Amino acid sequence: MTDIVPYLIMPLLLIVAVILGMGLWNMMRGGSANKSQTLMRWRVIAQFVAILAMVIALFFFGR
Repeated sequence: MTDIVPYLIMPLLLIVAVILGMGLWNMMRGGSANKSQTLMRWRVIAQFVAILAMVIALFFFGR
């Protein structure tokens, strides 16, 4: 079971990175401030889910 934990957490981290990149790209090209704000809110939610998954994995599978 501990072998699949990285395969569950890595996609969550990738999602956070993609959302962050999209938000930064939108801000750098002078896009809509509302869109940047929305993307950053989604990033915070995705980051919370990723950290929660890591904490749960450490709780159950930590040594």
